[in-house]
Amino acid sequence: MTYLSVSIESGIATLTLDGEGAAVNTVSPGWIDAMVETFQRLKGDSGVRGIIVTSGKPGFMAGADLKYILNETAHFSERDAFAFSQRASKMHRLVETCGKPVVAAINGFALGGGYELALACHRRIVANDGRASVGLPEVNVGLLPGSGGTQRLARMIGALPALDVLLTGASYRPEEALKRGLVDELAPGDQLLSHARAWIEGDPVPVQPWDRPDQIVSRGQDVEDALADRKAALLARYGANYPAPFAILACVAIGCEKSFEEALTFESEQFARLMTDPRTRNIIRTTFVNKGLAEKGSRRPPGFEKTKVAKIGVLGAGMMGAGIAYAAANAGIDVVLLDMSAAAAAKGKAYAERILAKQVEKGAKSREAADAILSRITPTQDYGDLKGCELVVEAVFEDTAIKADVVKKAEAVLGADAIFASNTSTLPITKLAEASQRPESFIGLHFFSPVERMDLVEVIRGRATSDATLARGLDFVAQLRKTPIVVNDSRGFYTSRVFQTFIHEGAAMVGEGVDPALIEEAAKAIGMPIGPLALLDEVTLDLPLKIVGQAIAEEGEAYTPPCGAPVMRRMKDALGRSSRKAGGAFYTYSESGKALWSGLPEAFPRAAQQPDAEEVGKRLLYVQALETARCLEEGVLTHAADADLGAVLGWGFPSWTGGTLSLIDTVGLERFVAECDRLAQAYGPRFAPTAQLRAMAEARERFHPICAA
Repeated sequence: MTYLSVSIESGIATLTLDGEGAAVNTVSPGWIDAMVETFQRLKGDSGVRGIIVTSGKPGFMAGADLKYILNETAHFSERDAFAFSQRASKMHRLVETCGKPVVAAINGFALGGGYELALACHRRIVANDGRASVGLPEVNVGLLPGSGGTQRLARMIGALPALDVLLTGASYRPEEALKRGLVDELAPGDQLLSHARAWIEGDPVPVQPWDRPDQIVSRGQDVEDALADRKAALLARYGANYPAPFAILACVAIGCEKSFEEALTFESEQFARLMTDPRTRNIIRTTFVNKGLAEKGSRRPPGFEKTKVAKIGVLGAGMMGAGIAYAAANAGIDVVLLDMSAAAAAKGKAYAERILAKQVEKGAKSREAADAILSRITPTQDYGDLKGCELVVEAVFEDTAIKADVVKKAEAVLGADAIFASNTSTLPITKLAEASQRPESFIGLHFFSPVERMDLVEVIRGRATSDATLARGLDFVAQLRKTPIVVNDSRGFYTSRVFQTFIHEGAAMVGEGVDPALIEEAAKAIGMPIGPLALLDEVTLDLPLKIVGQAIAEEGEAYTPPCGAPVMRRMKDALGRSSRKAGGAFYTYSESGKALWSGLPEAFPRAAQQPDAEEVGKRLLYVQALETARCLEEGVLTHAADADLGAVLGWGFPSWTGGTLSLIDTVGLERFVAECDRLAQAYGPRFAPTAQLRAMAEARERFHPICAA
């Protein structure tokens, strides 16, 4: 495979990165070998007095291929991972010590290993256009820049500014990159190479600052104090489950006190520890590899042409409907936003106006672009305006009769080839489709709130939903640039069903006398974005209790209410506390913030002996993982990857686990089953492992094969 080409003119070599058959240039063993061979040759060529590194693709270079890291390095030991890092690190040392001035002419994005290559060059010139950006996003996948990035950046712009870049994983457009010192010069795109040649013509000294005699820089006490503050902030934010930020901090804090060669070795050691950590592999597999596959249509039925909708209807202009309308209009789709009154529909459009006003204020969108998006939303109360819509999404109140009514009214206007989607979060799609004249064209599209910020869409297939409808539903989600998972029909589907176990377990512990503060702190310690009690205040106790009531009405004595229902009922009915909106439930609220309600100890007396935080956290994690396994066994889920994506993107299950089923793999089936047996003995049969889980444990199976993407 060809990775690059070289041309020489007037003593200046132009090295063009252009991986054969690849959309972007990425770091790979073959590319590293090609770079080493090329720079050794150019180093020994007395006719070459300078080198320009640029790209033949729209982007300069990305980092390592994450699929390669996930699959090809799955069995690496720390020693193997150290060698993997050092191989690239030594190549970059060859670039900067070749004795000739090297300039990076960055014609597009230079991210991760691509920007590390630019850092190894003696000068960085970036095209001043909308395509270009630089950054080191490795922290987002649980890694750190492993070929000198932490050391060069810290020495180039200072330890604390470097940490701002490294710990956020952000990318920076040209002007901001120049302001931060990440690049040295901006140039018009069509003058990028001429600017690079002009710099070489100036006969610069090809020695990096860190290769000069004063390369070890002693930090002052103010920097030491700031680094200590950063560590405390990281502990508060991440707890102990995300090692990458702490490893980055160590590389900057400790590495900068060492010689440059020693610092590169230390960085590779830290990289190797992260690369072989299962938490890193979990993050990569779910949030990047499998997320990317889902967005490319991995669950789309084959045999159907890709479709795009030009006009949709949204029924219900509340927060969900308004959010869906905005997302569609932002994707270039015309939207008919319908509600019971013109005023209610207009209020829904105003939601989009507020979002766009903030974007214009921040400079993220021009006023003209915002106005164009708003012009695509037509508020109305007239069902006749739905004529010509290729797809309708209903987002009305969670009531079967109300939904049936809007289905009939909409279908009276829609064409025979239109599809109808319900945004319900719990009501079975098959039951809702009974109101439709064409149940094969009925599907569930469960968006998450707030729609404009949440990437996930749970696509629910009813018993009658056709493959063609599923394909069109997934095409619509792709058009919105969101991430789909596909699930089969059941009460609560997948995400709502498993999410409920989290809040019910939290409420049940209150009833057992567990300190509410301990419950909330343990939830945050395991990586949940919010504790179950605070979450209940936000979603209201009314919602889970209504779901329980609906299930009892339909299933009668066959239904076993979830463990937290008694506590929720007492809070709502006896104590009159149901939600933040109603004045508070488990929490009280004031201008200074929120605090756990002082009446909780009297209402639910504390047990004399309290569990430790690890036990509480384990209960909260394992109850969700177990329910997910049941969903897979029952056929609600068909792929483990969808389970993990839905958990991480849908309700904030900790990304370090990779998702609910990846958590089980990480713990190990045998250990997980044994722990669940213990939890079942202590807290009840909801923790009892299924027969299939026991069989998998005995066979030493996994939900995710070690080397599968």
